[in-house]
Amino acid sequence: MSEMRLVVAGAAGRMGRMLIAAIGDSLGVTLTGALEYSGSPHIGEDAGLLIGRPANGVALSADAGAVLSQADALIDFSSPAATVALAAQTAQAGVAHVIGTTGLTGGDLAAIAAAAERNVVVRSGNMSLGVNLLAVLVERAAKALGPAWDAEIVEMHHKMKVDAPSGTALLLGEAVAHGRGVDLSERSARARDGVTGPRQAGDIGFAALRGGTVVGDHMVIFAGAGERIELAHRAEDRGIFARGAVAAALWTRGRAAGLYSMADVLGLGEAL
Repeated sequence: MSEMRLVVAGAAGRMGRMLIAAIGDSLGVTLTGALEYSGSPHIGEDAGLLIGRPANGVALSADAGAVLSQADALIDFSSPAATVALAAQTAQAGVAHVIGTTGLTGGDLAAIAAAAERNVVVRSGNMSLGVNLLAVLVERAAKALGPAWDAEIVEMHHKMKVDAPSGTALLLGEAVAHGRGVDLSERSARARDGVTGPRQAGDIGFAALRGGTVVGDHMVIFAGAGERIELAHRAEDRGIFARGAVAAALWTRGRAAGLYSMADVLGLGEAL
């Protein structure tokens, strides 16, 4: 079978560079395109040289149409606006779309879901095996314990992260909500300040910490009467997200159109 042709969106960003490296280190895939926003100072730069490796002949470009015409899948950790625009373009081009972008709104998610009616889309707030396994455990714990146990999600990331709660925190919140059979948007408690009154029964709480160079720490706390359960994951290397995204891209080959998650890619059953 021929190598799968991959394009990286947001190629000059932190995750974009990790993805270029991961593709270069992986079997069965080859980098055929690297996208950046129009006006980026990196347009025209060789993607290999960009990450401190030998030139690979792939120049960073802002022409998504031209780049996608030579691709099988796009891996996208860019920005919400760019991801929504690319979802429409990948659907038109018949190019699978792997989305790790966070900070997406309800409208953004609806647009992505619409594109997935015509295309293969894998979207996840986190591409790592460990986090997706954690989501399975959280969902099962939430189902077993019920709303009598208060659920709180605490996350910490580096000081440059621009969205909160993190996509992973929301993934875990959805796991709690799914386990309880409720809608996260109706039971989410994201801000507490001043005299807030007692905690509302059944709420799913979020706390976001920012500082230093933390890659990503997440903890789900189930607090009962006189006892507490804590389930946690700590990312020590961003490479886990890049490698997971490449695995997701390979998994899309031959799949029917639809919106998939990393749980599908990893064979974790009905987990989120």
